[in-house]
Amino acid sequence: MRPRRVANATCPRRCKADCQDRLLSRIDSDAAMSELSTKPYLIRAIYEWCADSTYTPYLNVKVDQNVRVPMEYVKNGEIVLSASQQATRNLTIGNDLIQFSARFNGVSREISIPIYAVQAIFARENGRGVFFEPEPPPASFTDSALAAAPAAPVPMLQSVPRVADGLAVSANTSDGEETSCAELPDDHPDKPKGPPRGNLRVIK
Repeated sequence: MRPRRVANATCPRRCKADCQDRLLSRIDSDAAMSELSTKPYLIRAIYEWCADSTYTPYLNVKVDQNVRVPMEYVKNGEIVLSASQQATRNLTIGNDLIQFSARFNGVSREISIPIYAVQAIFARENGRGVFFEPEPPPASFTDSALAAAPAAPVPMLQSVPRVADGLAVSANTSDGEETSCAELPDDHPDKPKGPPRGNLRVIK
């Protein structure tokens, strides 16, 4: 009878240990799945640094089916946009999307850029900023994410236009006409040529 009692006493201990191992494994798995990306935080940090330094922040974006930008200004599958307060309106940098409105050739356009599509953010004046490794769209990312803002509040930046009429402007052409950075001629001194990668930091 005693051996049976010993066997029955050790069984609950083994079951308890197995349950603990399973619980710890599940916790580790959930923590890995819920880990936030550092990319949107780095983008917001460089944007704030540009604003505090009176620099002009530029975004280099890889265009795909989830990116909403004026396609007539896309070259080689990429577009460089000014994200300054003068060039944008209602700018929001969330954890999943960058959204704002800007004028292209005098027409207001809504811009929506998934965070994964941002290849770099840098200052036009000195080329300093951050360059990101290319990444595929997340499996959970769908077109519906572009139609609505995230349900839960997320950290974000909000720009306030400083011009009285609310026009989004980033530069002036030689004839004085206000224009956004994407529609400047190729030989214009303020036309971005893409991120000067020699001065950018690669984030893996």
